[in-house]
Amino acid sequence: MLGKSGARMEMPGCSLCMGNQAQIKKGSTAVSTSTRNFPNRLGIETRVYLSSAELAAVCALMGKIPTVAEYMEQVKTLEAKSADVYRYMNFDQIAEFKEVADGVTA
Repeated sequence: MLGKSGARMEMPGCSLCMGNQAQIKKGSTAVSTSTRNFPNRLGIETRVYLSSAELAAVCALMGKIPTVAEYMEQVKTLEAKSADVYRYMNFDQIAEFKEVADGVTA
């Protein structure tokens, strides 16, 4: 579905985020969760908008940058799950992670 909309998924790493080898199509618009933005970093004549992971997820779901109303509608589904979504991950207190960690030997 994403491919049909023109979206492209890249491997995480420093290729796109640092503007190294891979770049997006000239003149494209992109949403990035990177912490930096400067001209031509992700591609020539690109328009790059920095966002939170939450907004980036909404953009990916919608295939576009949403209006405020569209964004608010999409994040309504998070409200019911906010206690699980917006929490500090204490990995030492999560049974599945603790089981694996306890089995690690030096």
